[in-house]
Amino acid sequence: MINPAPDWEARMAALWDAFDDHTPEDFLGKVEALTGELPPGDAVAEYELASAHDALDHEAEAADHYRRAFAAGLSGPRRRQAVIQYASTLRNLGRADESVALLTAEREAGSDELDDAITAFLALALTDVGREREAAGLALGALSRHLPQYNRSLSAYAKALAQDGPGLRP
Repeated sequence: MINPAPDWEARMAALWDAFDDHTPEDFLGKVEALTGELPPGDAVAEYELASAHDALDHEAEAADHYRRAFAAGLSGPRRRQAVIQYASTLRNLGRADESVALLTAEREAGSDELDDAITAFLALALTDVGREREAAGLALGALSRHLPQYNRSLSAYAKALAQDGPGLRP
């Protein structure tokens, strides 16, 4: 089927909303059925399959689908979500260096409502590669934008941690 039913997006969103109401096998089966309505190799289908495998802790399968989604030209909001999710999957697979590289590039590529999510997952990956002070600086910097006060001072401390890394004095 080249054009999925007009309600395809709504059905996929409803399935995700009901994630906890399904057994893992049932959920994956329903995602596979819905993505089967899209053409083979479709970027959105690959992304949704990756997300489903990811949610079920099938990281290796998820990574394969993420790579196929990117190769098929995944775009729009799903692309940035996929970068975050794929980087997290790489980290869970013990490939934190790749996760750091991917998220660092994504942080520099643009800005949107997912900036803090990218920073949070980058901070996690940085801890896995032994860059804890930098990770703390990034996390505090992201948090500082959401505080009702102390924003400027926390932001300055965060920058110092993130930029100076291990050599910063407490």
